[in-house]
Amino acid sequence: MPNAKDFFRKFATKDYLSRVGGTVGKMSIVLMAGALLVSALVVAMAPRVWGIATAHSEKPVTLPAFTGIAQRSYLYDVNGAQIGAFQVENSQPVKMQEVPVDVTAAILAVEDAGFYGHKGVNLRALVRATLSNFNAGSSRQGASTITQQVVKNEYLAGLPRDGRYKVLQTRYAALLEKQATKPQILERYLNTVFFGNNAYGIEAAAEIYFGVGVEKLTLVQGAFLAGLIQAPTSYDPIRHPERSRQRFTQSLNRLVVEDLMTKEEAARLAKEWPLPEVVQSVPQKSVERTYFSETVKDYLLNRSDILGPTYQERYNALFRGGLKIYTTLDNSYQKAAEKAAAEKLPANKQGIQSAVLSLDTATGGVRAMVGGPGFVPGQSEVNMTLRRRQTGSSVKIFILAAALQAGAEGIDLIDGTLPCTLPNPGKPEEPFVVTKGVSRPLGSLEEMTWYSINCAYSRLSQIVGLNRLVDTTYRMTQSMYLNRETYSIQPYASFATGANEMSPFDMASGAQTIANGGLHKQPYFIDRIENVSGTMYEHNDPGTQVFAKEIADKEVAILKGVLTKGTARRSALDKERPAGGKTGTQDDNTNAWFVGFTKELTTAVWVGDPRAYTSMVGIPEFVAAGVPRVQGATFPAAIWKAYNDVALVDAPIVDWDAAVPPSRGSMRLYLPGVDCVAQLVSGALPRRFTGNVVAFDPMWLTTTTVQPIGDPAAGAATSMPSTTTTVPVVVPGAQGPPVVSIVDPGTTILPSNTNPFSPLPTLDPLRNLVFDCAKPLPGSVQTSIPTPG
Repeated sequence: MPNAKDFFRKFATKDYLSRVGGTVGKMSIVLMAGALLVSALVVAMAPRVWGIATAHSEKPVTLPAFTGIAQRSYLYDVNGAQIGAFQVENSQPVKMQEVPVDVTAAILAVEDAGFYGHKGVNLRALVRATLSNFNAGSSRQGASTITQQVVKNEYLAGLPRDGRYKVLQTRYAALLEKQATKPQILERYLNTVFFGNNAYGIEAAAEIYFGVGVEKLTLVQGAFLAGLIQAPTSYDPIRHPERSRQRFTQSLNRLVVEDLMTKEEAARLAKEWPLPEVVQSVPQKSVERTYFSETVKDYLLNRSDILGPTYQERYNALFRGGLKIYTTLDNSYQKAAEKAAAEKLPANKQGIQSAVLSLDTATGGVRAMVGGPGFVPGQSEVNMTLRRRQTGSSVKIFILAAALQAGAEGIDLIDGTLPCTLPNPGKPEEPFVVTKGVSRPLGSLEEMTWYSINCAYSRLSQIVGLNRLVDTTYRMTQSMYLNRETYSIQPYASFATGANEMSPFDMASGAQTIANGGLHKQPYFIDRIENVSGTMYEHNDPGTQVFAKEIADKEVAILKGVLTKGTARRSALDKERPAGGKTGTQDDNTNAWFVGFTKELTTAVWVGDPRAYTSMVGIPEFVAAGVPRVQGATFPAAIWKAYNDVALVDAPIVDWDAAVPPSRGSMRLYLPGVDCVAQLVSGALPRRFTGNVVAFDPMWLTTTTVQPIGDPAAGAATSMPSTTTTVPVVVPGAQGPPVVSIVDPGTTILPSNTNPFSPLPTLDPLRNLVFDCAKPLPGSVQTSIPTPG
C-alpha cells in the first residue's frame, strides 16, 4: 500500500515542483495578470482594510497575528476527574504533531495537494476560478488553497464576495506565507476548519463522527473528514448519506491520484466502508449537562465577577477561554446520592421526586447535588435543591440555636400540650392556634426536639422573639442565594411549623453552621480556576462565627437524640457513626424533609411534588412500600442514611466534642402574656407543673394524633376544636394543696431586639407555677391573694 510519508517526500523534489508549475502554470501567470488588471480597477476605489488602500499597494503590509482559538472549558471534581465542559463552538486545538501523518496527507490530497509547493496561491486553479466567476458575474467557483482558506476565516470575514475580495485573498495569502511557516498555517487550518455538526477543527470532528481523539484517526477516516470540508451541510452523513457517500468516493479517488491508496482499495471502500450514522462524543470529553454543571454555569455568568466585570467577558472566558474549573463536587458522593435517591423513593405516577444537597461540613463545598430525576433539557431542568418549599419541623434547628445562644439549656422545661393558642403578630385579631401533631405536656427542650413537638416550638419561637429568630436564621444560612437582599424570611407566628419557604441548599447551609462548631462557611462550588497563564482564582473563605462552639456542641448533642431515640431513630447510620439531624413534615404531608449531618457531610433531603403542594398520603406506590403517609422520617431520612452509609463507608469514625454540662438546674421557659406566673408560698407543686416526670412516659402523649414513627405534620392557624386528651399524673403523698401568690410575668422580648444574647423569660420550676392566662388556676392550687379577674 502507498505510504503517506512518500506523499510528503515528493514535495521536496524539484521534479514535482516543476510538474505543478510547468507550462500550464506559466500560461496561468499570463492569464492571471489580465484578471488582476480588471480587478485592480475595483480595488482602487475600495476603502482601506487593515491599512491596505488597494490590493496592489506598494506600502509594506503586515497581517495581524492569529487570534486565540475558541477552546472548551472543563469541569473537574475534587479528585481531578472530568465531569463536564462548556463550549459554544465545539473546538479543541491540537498541535500539528498530534495529528497522524496519514490524516494530514488525506486532507492535503483532497483540499490542497500542492500546499507545500505554492506560495499561498495555486495560480492555475485561481485563473480558472477567476475567469469562471467573471463570466458568471458572481463568485460561484472556488479554488482556494489552504492558505487562502485560513486568510478567509482570519482576515476577510464579513467582507462582500466581489472581485476585490478574491484579489485581497490572494494578496493576503502571499503575505501570510511570508509571515508564517507551512506547519503553522496547516496547524491553524486543521484547528479552525468547519466539519459540520458544530465541529470546528480536526479534534472536534474526530470526537463527533468517530468518538475518538484525533490521535486515533486513520487514513480512511481522514479522507472522509476531508470530503466534508467543501460543503459540510450538504455532505452531512446523518442528514444526506447518499451525497456523503458520493463525496467520500471522490475523496478516495484523490487519494489514489496522490498515490496514497490503490484504485482497487478505493473502489472497495467506496462501497463497503460504513459512514457515521450518529453524532457521537468521547466519554472523557463529555459535554453532558447536569444540575451541578448548570448551577456552576449560572454562578460564573450571573452571580460572580470571577471571570470578568461584564457578562460578555464572562461568557467568552467560560465558553471560549479553555479554562480548567476545579469544583467541590465529589463524583463518588454524587453517584451515592443519585443511587440513594433512585432506590429509596419508589417510582410513582404522581410525579413525586426527591432532591439532595450535600456539603462538606468543614468547608461548605458542595459535594453532591441531586436536583431531580436527572437533568434533561426541556423536560427536567428545574433544580429542586435551589427551589424553596415549606420546611415543616426541620426549621426547628434555627429556633433551637437561637434559644441556646440566648441562654437556654436542653434540660429546660417548656409546655408542649395540644392545642395551644398563641399571639399572631401579623394578625392580632386572629390568634395562632396549633392543633395538629404530637401533644406532650411540660417536658425538657431536648425531649420536645426529639419528638418534634409543635406547641413547644411554636411557643419557644415567640419566647426567643420572632424577629430575633429571623436574624439568627439569616446568619446561619447566609449564601449567594439567601441573604436579606435576595430573600425575605418572615417573622410568622407559624415559623416553627414551616411557614417560610427554604431550599435544600438553604437548609444544608444552616445545618452546616451547627455541625461546624458555629462557624458558618457559605456554600460554594469552585475551589480554583486555571487559564493558560496559571491559577486565576482560588476560593478562600475564613467563615463567620455565628455562635460559640459551646452552643454548637449543645445543639449537636440534642439533635443526635433525634436519630437515637426520636422521630428518625430508624435511620441511625451504620457503624454507630455519630450524626444528628431533624425531620420535617409540612401540613397535609405536602413536603417532607430530613436535614442531617456528620463531621464530614451536612446534607438536606427533600421529597415532594416539584409542580405543586401535593398531599403525599395514600399514594399507591408508596402504600405498597409500607409508607401510607410520607413524612420526614420515611423516604427523606432513608435517602439520607443510604447516601451517608455509602459515601462515608471508608471514612474514620469521628465524633464532636462532648457538650459542656449545664452549670445550673432546669428552668421553666414561658411566654409572658400567654403564660401567667404564680410564686409558691407554701407546700409543693405537683410534678405535672414542675416537669419532674419519667422521661417518655406514654401517659403524656395525645391519644388521638400520635404517629408510630416520624415527626408530626405541622399545624396551621385554626379555630377548630381539638380532640386532644391528656392523662393527669396522680402524685401520691402530696403535702396538702400548694399555696401560691400571683406575680407579674413580665413582657415578651421587643420586636426590635435582635441581640442574640438577650436572656429568655425563665423561672425556677420548683418555686413558681406557670399556668395558662386564659384559664383559671387548677383546683388543687390555692392563692394567698385573689387572682385577677
